[in-house]
Amino acid sequence: MRGWQGEQNKLKGGDSLMANETEDHETQYCFPAINSSCIKGKRSSHEYNIMYVFFSLLSAWTVFLNLLVIISISHFKKLHTPTNLIILSLAVADLLIGLIVIPVDAIKLIETCWNFGDTICRLFFIIMGLLLSTSLSNLILIAIDRYVAVCHPLLYPKKITTTKTLMSICLCWFCSSAYNSVGLSYGSGDMSHRSDACYGECPLVLNFALGVTDLFISLLFPCTLIITLYLRIFYAVHQQVKVINSLMKGAKCEMKGSVRRKSESKAALTLGIIVTVYLLCWIPYYILCMTENSASSAASDFLTWCLYINSCLNPLIYALFYPWFRTSVKHILTLQIFKPSSSLANVLTDRHS
Repeated sequence: MRGWQGEQNKLKGGDSLMANETEDHETQYCFPAINSSCIKGKRSSHEYNIMYVFFSLLSAWTVFLNLLVIISISHFKKLHTPTNLIILSLAVADLLIGLIVIPVDAIKLIETCWNFGDTICRLFFIIMGLLLSTSLSNLILIAIDRYVAVCHPLLYPKKITTTKTLMSICLCWFCSSAYNSVGLSYGSGDMSHRSDACYGECPLVLNFALGVTDLFISLLFPCTLIITLYLRIFYAVHQQVKVINSLMKGAKCEMKGSVRRKSESKAALTLGIIVTVYLLCWIPYYILCMTENSASSAASDFLTWCLYINSCLNPLIYALFYPWFRTSVKHILTLQIFKPSSSLANVLTDRHS
């Protein structure tokens, strides 16, 4: 349901669009034949071209990166692990954001008019909310998976199985779909009864109760949970390094320092990037929602697109940091995956890649 509250901020930019006129002082309308048509914003041909090229590249890059993750995990049997299944689910959600949400919202932003009708407008919001919710849910599943693996390694094979992971993933998709569908049906304002509504816009105004609920479900709870889990993971890694180093007192000091630096630095870097990117992409948007009365349309657009860009960054964070991903990408790009028995290749052994 993320992305919905920001749409009401875009309404405030409508007044500025009404001031845009052609050189001969004739106002342009989205649908000139309809009296209640919205006024169309004016852009130069250079603005159109640059924006279309930029958003097309962003969409293609998001789809390409996540498609590499999907092919890698689906093709190579050695990668069929519970952790990678969650990464696969995350990649599917992010790929659909790049394939559906980014192009459609880009067209709406560039054209300044919605040309697809009210039904497609509501369907777009359902799909957008579903994919963003599922993407966030998968980040939580990854945090839980890593917490059990690091803090309770002996219980991990029993607690985290392939069957349980698949059930958790399916539950996330189902709950996200139900949450966004119900929220759109019962928590949105009726655009047809707005006094300032016009034909050719696609905003969605949520009522106060659902806005507060969504703030808790979409920000406070997942943010607190993810940060707490990763802090506990970091603490556990730190304690494990201390134990390892205490057992190596007879070894050379430089070896001891090397083990400490390598373990702690890797944990700090990976977890720091995960948490930082998450916060940078999600928190600013909800700050905007809480200060929406003073927020501009440009700020709303920018922070909404930060949510979409997170889908492009996810495969870089959760996949490119794994050596097996770089190895599998080599197999894919060199078409080695079409060779007989290529799915049995042990991409986990190439540690130098």
